[in-house]
Amino acid sequence: MITSSFGRKKSSVLFAGLLMALSVSPAVQAEDTFALVQINQQALFFNQMNEGAQEAADAAGAKLVIFNANNDAAAQNSAIETYISEGVDGLIVVAIDVNGIMPAVVQADEAGIPVVAVDAILSDDGPQKSQVGVDNAAAGADMAAYVNNYVANDMGGSASLGIIGALNSFIQNIRKDGFEEALEGVEVIGTVDGQNVQDIALTAAENLMTANPDMNAIYATGEPALLGAIAAVESQGKQDSVKVFGWDLTAQAIDGIDAGYVEAVVQQDPAGMGAAAVNALVELKKGGSVEKSIGVPITIVTDENVEPYRSVFK
Repeated sequence: MITSSFGRKKSSVLFAGLLMALSVSPAVQAEDTFALVQINQQALFFNQMNEGAQEAADAAGAKLVIFNANNDAAAQNSAIETYISEGVDGLIVVAIDVNGIMPAVVQADEAGIPVVAVDAILSDDGPQKSQVGVDNAAAGADMAAYVNNYVANDMGGSASLGIIGALNSFIQNIRKDGFEEALEGVEVIGTVDGQNVQDIALTAAENLMTANPDMNAIYATGEPALLGAIAAVESQGKQDSVKVFGWDLTAQAIDGIDAGYVEAVVQQDPAGMGAAAVNALVELKKGGSVEKSIGVPITIVTDENVEPYRSVFK
């Protein structure tokens, strides 16, 4: 078949017109971009949250960008302001300072960008569309109930307990307060500040143990605190005399459970939190509605139910 020069030109023009029509067709849209403003990327908990969020974004055909604040509350505020100026389609915020971050959250809402909060609880009257996470006060009380029972049945009815916290973390303070309020027959001999950094938590735990040689129990309010407490117990050779209770499983925590000195750990579902937050933004972008509070359950992990978690924390 012979095609004339005119025929080739006509075909090229038609093809170019078709491409132009496709490029402006309302059925073809750029992907939504969601931004996750994270606390840090050192803790396994936050990395698992990132992974869950990324998987949900991939499934929805959305782009996810993640900002690592490296434990700096001011950096989170600046990141939100930057994402507002870039015009992202939704924001997920894991706040360090739940009060200090609110002006930036309000600014995002006024710009028409929906905000979903994860883990750290923002003000009830804030403009965020949803709050994803666990009831940290209730979970702290659940752990206290476990400790109360353990002390009554396995520690002779009394215990001297130290708390390794992160006093710069609003959410970990809630876990601490909920735990302390529900304790019965347990003496809290002191609280030290691990600042949500493992090495600092280790030093703080060692100092607390040295100052209180009769201390026989520890409650750690988060992953860095728990890792620091575990390392302190091991460095001081107290595996036979100190029981550890805390938050957020790791391979080291499972090793401690196997060794018998880590008694119980509150395990959240960080990947589920990240996925739920992204899915909420996807639903909002469709014009739908989401629950104001999206609950994610916890499990208290002991030597009796640790087995399914081993493959996760190799």
